[in-house]
Amino acid sequence: MTDKLLPHTGNYKKLLTYQKTDVIYQITYFFCKSFLVRGDRTIDQMVQAARSGKQNIIEGCAASATSSKTEIKLINVAKASLKELLENYEDYLKTRCHRQWEKGSREYEAMRHLGREHNDAAFFMDIVRTRPPETIANMAIILINQADYLLFRQLERLSEDFLKNGGFSERMSAMRRKEREKGR
Repeated sequence: MTDKLLPHTGNYKKLLTYQKTDVIYQITYFFCKSFLVRGDRTIDQMVQAARSGKQNIIEGCAASATSSKTEIKLINVAKASLKELLENYEDYLKTRCHRQWEKGSREYEAMRHLGREHNDAAFFMDIVRTRPPETIANMAIILINQADYLLFRQLERLSEDFLKNGGFSERMSAMRRKEREKGR
């Protein structure tokens, strides 16, 4: 158990999950504005799902000092939002008769490698601006799957930390008990 009531929770911008979802958001914004027809409700749905994936990580990190439950819930909302976005990209490919890259294909493996090696949006946006929409959709699908895995791991770690260290209320009670014992 920590001796601090409000532990320092760190900088969310250093989280791989945040970095990956920022890339996904920027790619999605570009994709929607460039390749979907203005007025299509899918644009708002995709941009908002991508934004929600990123913003819920920020909000979860901000809440983490006082509510493990809220943090876990918001990280899970981020994960769910990305699943919705994943389905939108897959639908885009299906409805336009484009191939979704198969696991093990040259394109799939090359993109997986890029996704593991890079988390900066500028790197990916330089690539995205020169590719056709079906390539961008496939790139986004792979990045979303990577982010989903990272969020799953983050949720596991948060759950383990909660079981090991408890939450805010437990820290408050432990600190009060400790102070009362000092006074005896």
